[in-house]
Amino acid sequence: MATQDPRVDAYIAKSEDFARPILAHLRKVVHAACPDVEETMKWSFPHFQYKGLLCSMASFKEHCAFGFWKGSLIVEKGGATEQAMGQFGRITELSDLPSKKVLTGYIKEAMKLNDTGVKSPTRSKPKAPRELIVPDDLAAALSANTQAQATFDAFSPSNKREYIDWITEAKTEATRSRRLTTAVEWMAEGKPRNWKYMNC
Repeated sequence: MATQDPRVDAYIAKSEDFARPILAHLRKVVHAACPDVEETMKWSFPHFQYKGLLCSMASFKEHCAFGFWKGSLIVEKGGATEQAMGQFGRITELSDLPSKKVLTGYIKEAMKLNDTGVKSPTRSKPKAPRELIVPDDLAAALSANTQAQATFDAFSPSNKREYIDWITEAKTEATRSRRLTTAVEWMAEGKPRNWKYMNC
């Protein structure tokens, strides 16, 4: 049974004017091709699931993107993937998309791959994670706030790295100082760096 997620409605509604008809069209085509599709939000943009991840769509300030989870097995390779996420490049109007018939064929193919349990092509082996180095100013600020220190210590390496990168990538000392203060405040409240984008 197909499900529609109100968060996807909200996502489309707050997208740029040019993007709304594109997203609405993609959503309609996916539902028509896959009557049992389920909608969800992952990584803050709409995804469609059918026995696993099927495809996703996203809108940005000047373009949209649409792609299949196992896209390299479905859509012929081309230059479009270099320009944007997904397999169809930067989509700025409906005419940038393949026809409804072609898209439906791709969706059916993606469903078939999920039906038969085909895995996504293996990606190259991930690089060894960078060593986690806590800058002196962050270490000092954390040691002065036991709650923030406890939160930081309990974080996963990726959560720690998000704060460290945010602070060390500041262009000026003033920005770095502001970020350091904010980071300690957020961690004292138990918040990860990207807490604003979670559960949306």
